[in-house]
Amino acid sequence: MEGEQKRYFSSDELRKHNVATDLWISIQGKVYDVTGWLNDHPGGDLPLRNLAGQDVTDAFVAYHPGSAWKHLDRFLIGHLSDYEVSDVSKDYRRLVGEFSKMGLFEKKGHISGVTLVLIAVLLSAAVYGVFFSSCALMHLVCGGMVGFLWIQSGWMGHDSGHYKIVKNAKLNRFVQIVTGNCLTGINIAWWKRNHNAHHIACNSLEFDPDLQHMPIFAVSSRLFSSLTSYFYERKMNFDAVARFLVSYQHWTFYPVMCFARINLFAQSILLLLSNKKVPNRWLEILGVTVFWVWYPLLVSCLPNWVERLMFVVASFAVSGIQHVQFCLNHFSSSVYVGPPAGNDWFEKQTMGTLNISCSPWMDWFHGGLQFQVEHHLFPRLPRCQLRKVAPFVRELCKKHKLAYSTASFWEANVMTVRTLRTAALQAQDLSNPVPKNLVWEAVNTHG
Repeated sequence: MEGEQKRYFSSDELRKHNVATDLWISIQGKVYDVTGWLNDHPGGDLPLRNLAGQDVTDAFVAYHPGSAWKHLDRFLIGHLSDYEVSDVSKDYRRLVGEFSKMGLFEKKGHISGVTLVLIAVLLSAAVYGVFFSSCALMHLVCGGMVGFLWIQSGWMGHDSGHYKIVKNAKLNRFVQIVTGNCLTGINIAWWKRNHNAHHIACNSLEFDPDLQHMPIFAVSSRLFSSLTSYFYERKMNFDAVARFLVSYQHWTFYPVMCFARINLFAQSILLLLSNKKVPNRWLEILGVTVFWVWYPLLVSCLPNWVERLMFVVASFAVSGIQHVQFCLNHFSSSVYVGPPAGNDWFEKQTMGTLNISCSPWMDWFHGGLQFQVEHHLFPRLPRCQLRKVAPFVRELCKKHKLAYSTASFWEANVMTVRTLRTAALQAQDLSNPVPKNLVWEAVNTHG
């Protein structure tokens, strides 16, 4: 556009271009038409769809390194005539700049290397125990080690999805496939799609898939209105079945978490079989296939069905700790209905997130999720830097009178169960009618 007269658009005009076939965004007062980039965006189409027609500067700054800015010019179509920046956003962007100058985004520490070694040791020990021990108790322990291996592999997949844990991009991709698809059976493409949507729409009941667990769980009575999931593209019906299950969710939470990995297996496979765009689909399928070869094969090498069942239950139950951790950070935090907004990025991320207080020597246990507020605000920041930047974030929240919630692991569990119990009691209120489920009624008809 150099040498041409600048075109200006108002925020109202920008908001009109908010569909996949006509998608504009604004970054630092410049307007970009990214309609043609939607299907090629490395972060997937959902972040762009969910923030379409808005100023997305804070989200862009959070997710993209400085090298990404040079790619924007080809999409530039004009400027915002009424561009404004809130004081919170100014301070947030200043923090991102300061952390970048300090080199924090590049200093990854040795956590990845240590974790990879731990994963290798756990896998080797589990395989050795199955093949060279006849003790049933040892086989049970081996199942638990596989579960713990899945947890550590999950942290590695999480880290490598947010930033390069190794400098070489191909090697980083290899680590993703091995730790995600091959070792845990969860394809990294599904994780990216789900996790990016969660980060962009943190705690939106309609847009955040991490809160969309109907009919099993409901963190808010607002879900009783049968809201639409824009991630799963379906209505989350609060019918008689959902009412029954949600009414007891504070009792079923931990048992369900023990086997929550089954849902991740299913979601991973469904995405690979869907018509949605999956980058390197066959590589993803190959990685998941490796898991479904080695894990059942290892289980089949146990001497009898009782020990096989014990092994599987132990591996699932131990890995359930990680699924509980995922829930603690958001279930008891503030929720909202509607799409995410680009002009309150900092506020939404802090209000919808809970930190877990712990000693530094326990950081390995939480995998970075103990500083969930910092992680949501600076998702590219290596987890070894999160404790270092926490004081800056607390100070910024204090300055702008924003929530900065922290609880111990025990307290966070209590808060989560309390949230589930509150919604459960509201679900039990029979004065609140639910849509009729004809199948349910037919099954329960007597006489």
